[in-house]
Amino acid sequence: MLDRPYQAYVYAYPHKTAYRPLEPKPLLADVWRGEERDALSFYTHVPFCDVRCGFCNLFTRTGAPESLTAAYLDALERQAIAARAALDESGPAPRFANAAIGGGTPTYLSPDELSRLFDIASQVMGVGLGAIPLSVEASPATATPDRLAVLAERGTTRLSLGVQSFDDVEARSAVRPQKSADVFAALDAIRAAEIPVLNIDLIYGIDGQTRESWRASLQTALRWTPEEIYLYPLYVRPLTGLGRLNLSHDAEWDAQRLDLYRSGRDFLLENGYEQVSMRMFRRLDAPVVAGGEDYACQTDGMIGLGCGARSYTASLHYSFDYAVSASEVRGIIDAYVATEDFSRAEVGYRLDADEQARRFLIQSLLQAAGMERDDASERFGTGLELLRTRGFLESAPDDRLRLSAEGLAWSDSVGPMFFSEPVRAAMRAYELK
Repeated sequence: MLDRPYQAYVYAYPHKTAYRPLEPKPLLADVWRGEERDALSFYTHVPFCDVRCGFCNLFTRTGAPESLTAAYLDALERQAIAARAALDESGPAPRFANAAIGGGTPTYLSPDELSRLFDIASQVMGVGLGAIPLSVEASPATATPDRLAVLAERGTTRLSLGVQSFDDVEARSAVRPQKSADVFAALDAIRAAEIPVLNIDLIYGIDGQTRESWRASLQTALRWTPEEIYLYPLYVRPLTGLGRLNLSHDAEWDAQRLDLYRSGRDFLLENGYEQVSMRMFRRLDAPVVAGGEDYACQTDGMIGLGCGARSYTASLHYSFDYAVSASEVRGIIDAYVATEDFSRAEVGYRLDADEQARRFLIQSLLQAAGMERDDASERFGTGLELLRTRGFLESAPDDRLRLSAEGLAWSDSVGPMFFSEPVRAAMRAYELK
C-alpha cells in the first residue's frame, strides 16, 4: 500500500464510488432522528463552470444557460424545504457551526442568483450567515467585483481561488485557459472586497513544470499575502481531459511531484506559514474567524444541498448519483432539476462502528496535529506499526499519534491504508461513467 506516494486524494471517507442506491430509500426524518445536531456543517453544491480544466473530475458541467441555473436554484430551494422539514420533524432545531459553497464554480452564478442562494441558506435552512465561518470557491474569470460584493455583504469569511499556476504555459499544459493578468485582476478585486481569508490553490506536477517555475508561482502568490495556500498534486484521472491523453503514471513522475511538494512546503514554512495538512498551509498571523470552534469534521454531521453534495450522519452518508463524463453529469443535473420530492435519501453508504472508527482515524491522522491516543493503537496497530517502520509516524511530546513531515508527504497513500475491505470492494466494482 505504501509503494507509491499518490494513491488517492482522501477528502472524505468513504469515497462516493463506494455509495450505492439505498433500498428502501429512507425518509430524511428517519435518517436524522436521534442524531446530534448542535454543530452541523452546511454545504451547497453549484455544478456549473465556464470551462472544465484538464485535470478536473469534479461533478460539474460547462456552458449552463440562465434557464438551467434558475431551474437549479428552484430545485435547491425544494430540497432545502424538505431537508429543514426533516430536521424539524426528527428532533430539536439544528445549529449550523460552519458553511461552505463549492462546485463547480459557485461564482458562475450571477449576482442576483448568488443572492437567492444565500436567501435559501439563511431563510429556508436557518443558517446564521454572518455569525459563522462561510467559505466560497471561485475562479479568476468569475471573481468579479459585483459578485464579490454580494459574497462580502452576505457574510463570506473565506474566498478560495483556484489559480493552479501563475505561469500561462503551465496553465495551458493543464488545459486551464487563463492569463496571469486576469488572475492578478481577480486577486486585486478579492482583496478590495475585504473578505477576511483569501486562499489560493496551486498545483504541482504539471507537465513542463520545474522547481524554478514552481517557486516562481509560490513567490507570486505571496504578493497578496494570502491567509491560506493549498498545494495540490496533479492527478490524471479517467474521463478527464488529461486522462484522455494517456499520460504516463510512472515512478519518475511520482518522484518529481514529491520533490516539488517538499520544495513548496519548505518555501512556505520559511515564509511565515504553518502546515495544517499535506495540502493546507496557513499564515501564522492569519486572523481567527469567530464561530464554529466546536465543530469536529470527524464526528459532526453535515447537510448538503445540490446534486453533487454529500450529507453525513454518524451511520449514513448519502448523496445523489455520481459521474465524471459530461453527458452523464448533464443527465444527473437534469434529473435533479426535475425532482419534486426530496424527502428521501437516494444513494449512500451505511457506516457501522468499524467504519466510523476508520473515518475518525483517517480524518484525524491526515491533519498535522494528529490525534489523541485511544483505542486506535489496538484497533489499527498493524497499519500504525507499518507507518512507524517507514518513519511516517513520530512520537509526539504530548503523546499524540502524529504523522512525521515525510508521513504527511505520503498522506495520499497513508489514508487509503485504512480503508475497509468492503469499501475497497465497492470502489473496485464501481463503473465510472
